[in-house]
Amino acid sequence: MVQLKLLVLFLVRLVAPLHYEGSGYSSDENFHNEVYVEEAPRTPVLDHRAPRWCYSLNLPDGETACYSPQGGNYRSTLGTRCLLSCDHGFRLIGPRSVQCLASRHWSGIAYCRRIRCHVLPALPNGSYYCSIGVHVDSRCDYTCAPGYLIEGDRSRTCMEDGTWSGTEPICVDIEPPKIQCPPSREKVAEPNKLTALVNWNLPQAKDSADGIITRVKLRGPEPGSELPEGEQIIRYTAYDRAYNKASCKFTVKVQVRRCPVLKPPLHGYITCTSAGNNYGATCNYFCDGGYDRQGLPSRVCLFSQVWAGSQPICVPMKINVGVNSAEAFMDQFFEKRRLLLVSAPESSDRFYKLQNTILQQATCGLDLRHVTVIELVGQPPREVGRIRELQLSDEIVEALRQALHLSRSYFSVVLVDKYGMDRERYREPVSSDELFTFIDNYLLSQQEAALRARSTDPCE
Repeated sequence: MVQLKLLVLFLVRLVAPLHYEGSGYSSDENFHNEVYVEEAPRTPVLDHRAPRWCYSLNLPDGETACYSPQGGNYRSTLGTRCLLSCDHGFRLIGPRSVQCLASRHWSGIAYCRRIRCHVLPALPNGSYYCSIGVHVDSRCDYTCAPGYLIEGDRSRTCMEDGTWSGTEPICVDIEPPKIQCPPSREKVAEPNKLTALVNWNLPQAKDSADGIITRVKLRGPEPGSELPEGEQIIRYTAYDRAYNKASCKFTVKVQVRRCPVLKPPLHGYITCTSAGNNYGATCNYFCDGGYDRQGLPSRVCLFSQVWAGSQPICVPMKINVGVNSAEAFMDQFFEKRRLLLVSAPESSDRFYKLQNTILQQATCGLDLRHVTVIELVGQPPREVGRIRELQLSDEIVEALRQALHLSRSYFSVVLVDKYGMDRERYREPVSSDELFTFIDNYLLSQQEAALRARSTDPCE
């Protein structure tokens, strides 16, 4: 019984603090106001002699230099300090030294990272080759494409600070383009011309760098041009995109084949096409008034540089006074001679004598202007019609008077042109100067005027 009471009392005392839940104090503390402080954990006893206090330190691509308080054989004992360094081409990431701590860990973490330079940019119109990529000591050599020259550093090296030595070069197009002109040529002028139509192929031009030609400039005539006699120099200049230029040239020679220069016949003249004596030129022969042509009317210059045919001659005109009509008589002078008809009532007429004297003194000027003088003097049946010593028949005299309205009763002078037209009349004797002035101003053809302008007056 006593034992049972003791057991109940013990249980009551054990369970009593449960009646103060949430107070934070036990029943004893509540009654006695006591505070219990938890004791700090005890620092373990450090043993510097433990041979492997920290794990073995290993630095890939680098090396460690460790110093232990216990000497060189204790490389990872407590308190050991290690200096860290990386191999060439690597950079240390982390602390340069670490120490083995009581926590059995090293005081820091470090590693060696490979040093890399940035990738070099592409080189326009060129390229580069690197020995070991973008790593330290890698050497990159630059080359330019054909036709380009490198300007700047020819090589660059990746340095330990991660940068490239030198500066980026450039490829410069300094080589001129290639251009080839067509071969020189010679061409004969076409018939009756002093020029030749000449064609040629355009020159072949190519840039030695990128093959692009921006402009080809021509100095000289265009292909397909009519080129004159002589030698022409044609020059082409090609430009590339870098404004480099190259030129080439060739010659075109135009030859005009010529015959010997023709001389006009005595008492005549010639008119020629083109230059007068070049291949294909035609020369036409004409005789002065009062002369007839004997032979070919024209000659042509052949390719062999000789004239076709033989040269004609001019012979004195034969006047036929035995024709049956005035028309037939006048046709002999058509386009050959001008006529000056002098009519007088009798040979003793003072106007006739004066006019006859003037005409005799002007014989040279009359022949130069192709004028034939016809005299009609007197009254029938003793009327005389003559051309110098040639006598005209009475029928021809009468027909001329009627055709030209020439009266026998007074003195008169009539000037007829080469086409038989009555051009001027004089009622009194006309001076040679007045007569020649009228003919020169109004009756000369263009050909006659040109000949008169080129030649001197043989009558002076």
